Amino acid sequence: MPCGSWGSGQAMPCGTSPGAALALRVLVLCAALCAGPVRARPPPFPFWDPALPWHRRLDDLLGRLSPAELVLQVARGGAMRNGPAPPIPRLGIAPYNWNTECLRGDAEAPGWATAFPQALGLAATFSPELIYRVANATATEVRAKHNDFAATGRYGDHTGLSCFSPVLNIMRHPLWGRNQETYGEDPFLSGELGRSFVQGLQGQHPRYIKASAGCKHFSVHGGPENIPESRLSFDAKVLERDWRMTFLPQFHACVRAGSFSFMCSYNRINGVPACANKKLLTDILRGEWGFEGYVVSDEGALELIMLGHHYTHTFLETAVASVNAGCNLELSYGMRNNIFMHIPQALAMGNITLQMLRDRVRPLFYTRMRLGEFDPPEMNPYSALDLSVVQSPEHRNLSLEAAVKSFVLLKNIRGTLPLRAQDLPGQRLAVVGPFADNPRVLFGDYAPVPEPQYIHTPRRGLETLGANVSFAAGCGEPRCWRYSRAQVVGAVGAADVVVVCLGTGVDVETEAKDRSDLSLPGHQLELLQDAVQAAAGRPLILLLFNAGPLDVGWAQAHDGVGAILACFFPAQATGLAIARVLLGEAGASPAGRLPATWPAGMHQVPPMENYTMEGRTYRYYGQEAPLYPFGYGLSYTTFHYRDLVLSPPVLPVCANLTVSVVLENTGPRDGEEVVQLYLRWEQSSVPVPRWQLVAFRRVAVPAGQETKLSFQVLAEQRAVWAQGWLLEPGTFTLFAGGQQPGQRTRAPSEVLSARFGVTGTARPLRGC
Repeated sequence: MPCGSWGSGQAMPCGTSPGAALALRVLVLCAALCAGPVRARPPPFPFWDPALPWHRRLDDLLGRLSPAELVLQVARGGAMRNGPAPPIPRLGIAPYNWNTECLRGDAEAPGWATAFPQALGLAATFSPELIYRVANATATEVRAKHNDFAATGRYGDHTGLSCFSPVLNIMRHPLWGRNQETYGEDPFLSGELGRSFVQGLQGQHPRYIKASAGCKHFSVHGGPENIPESRLSFDAKVLERDWRMTFLPQFHACVRAGSFSFMCSYNRINGVPACANKKLLTDILRGEWGFEGYVVSDEGALELIMLGHHYTHTFLETAVASVNAGCNLELSYGMRNNIFMHIPQALAMGNITLQMLRDRVRPLFYTRMRLGEFDPPEMNPYSALDLSVVQSPEHRNLSLEAAVKSFVLLKNIRGTLPLRAQDLPGQRLAVVGPFADNPRVLFGDYAPVPEPQYIHTPRRGLETLGANVSFAAGCGEPRCWRYSRAQVVGAVGAADVVVVCLGTGVDVETEAKDRSDLSLPGHQLELLQDAVQAAAGRPLILLLFNAGPLDVGWAQAHDGVGAILACFFPAQATGLAIARVLLGEAGASPAGRLPATWPAGMHQVPPMENYTMEGRTYRYYGQEAPLYPFGYGLSYTTFHYRDLVLSPPVLPVCANLTVSVVLENTGPRDGEEVVQLYLRWEQSSVPVPRWQLVAFRRVAVPAGQETKLSFQVLAEQRAVWAQGWLLEPGTFTLFAGGQQPGQRTRAPSEVLSARFGVTGTARPLRGC
């Protein structure tokens, strides 16, 4: 059990001696006597005593709540009229709103906030360290604004500290509308980045969390939104092996990272709604993984158990099913008489016990205690955060750094990039397309809203380079239904360098909106082709703003497009980041890598509603090559790999493998490389991925320098699902390089490989 959990009986994170407890009481007394003005003295109940262990405080608090009060705490999870959780004046307990979005900044909350790049772009950085810093900055702003909201008595939606973030669903289908919110298609990458996000959001204080994380959408949730059917009634039929090896590992990593909550998803899993799924919420999440936090429903998911899935016949039956399955908190469609308001009737009938209800409320108040609500504010350093930290220069610079590091260079011929800064003054630069100067389309969904002065479109960013910049949208919005060829040709024909800005945006792909194909929307391809023709051989750079892959095969093959840069949705710093990367400034050589496969065409796209992993993601892709593979990305410099060493070359079945490799920057420029290690099973007894990412590291290497890198591949990463996690003996191959092995579209560096053997007999993972 983790240090500081309410089940451990410890007041402090790692055990409290009598002396430490006394010291804590002295600290509390000093805070009360020595500090300036503080909040009103809380009632003299033991649960307000910060020197007591968490479990005793919770026992005292829960024992004072009536059944009606307990019901309201689980029923009021937020969303319009269904929030906040009400105050309990007789105990001095304030309202609390659980409905907060923190995907990459304080989203949807009143007031300004720093907007960091969309999650899929952050995934392209392949940098857990950067994700940690983004999450921590997000929590700082969420906490600062919450402090201000609470001080002024504001408890509406998005004013709390409990985040419905990160999104850990697998990007299993290129047309899913919510791909942008994920960390891509790989369970290991998603798990590593999710772990960093959770830890960054919650912070490293030994007693308090800055904001609480909530991993979603649990589970087997990755489309459809609306094509070919609604997410609100969809049944994801999944093989147990795919569930365990693809859809669950990143959520297990979330538990290990210490997340305080999970959100159960809208869909059914093999016929059982996720929010009423005892196997998912109790047997796996709590039984196998040891999760002690709370589960909140997706908005309206409990009502949809009856209304969408027809799994139950009444709200009462739905309350019984979801509470007993393991759901703690209802986020409803603003309904006052929602599902959990029927718990009193279930109590009276004996379908839910009072102890079960207390158990469901317990982690809610434990979370609030760890956020500092029931301790003197002077004890909690996060209570001192104020609005001065929101949109701070540090956070704006971090947003710029994250955008720069997220860009993936997909094509670069004839040295099109980087541009030479000394050549730009006096040159004519045309920036065209519906994404060239429209701030609204650069953010993606669940975006914070920064002050307009901090938003830099591509046009605004390129105007900082000293060139004479002309602009033509060609289309008024991303769907590009109406197109002015004359605008584009006029701007491009007079330019020395052309930048074309195309993509999707939330008009095309978002929550509740899938795409029907991979095509550039509307007349965008025509716009690009007209620009290429008008450029007549002059340098032309294509910038793509999208999440789900696009069919840009024409641009990849045509010599008139000199470079393609995948930008995702970079948010407020878009233009500044583009300017830095196009010039290749210090620290801005592109090193992002694709977190998902881009198919070569619709013939490689399987049906959305089929949840088998066959033919999906790089781990199970077909024999035909994609347009761009997972892990792909080019650089302004070149890298060379050598001296791959596996130690030991033969190891027992439960042992870990140590890997080392030397990476050399053989090009003329400083740069960053994403070193990727893939494991291939040579003799598995059950179906497995063709290979699996097992380690990665983004590393900066100066020109002409080399570095030796070491990794550890854990035994559990070799485990396969065979009615349980199983470690098998046999031969394995380890690949090391800046990309996957054997790709048609590839970076110029090599991929090394070496084999190692595992001896002994097959053994359950839990037996090691």
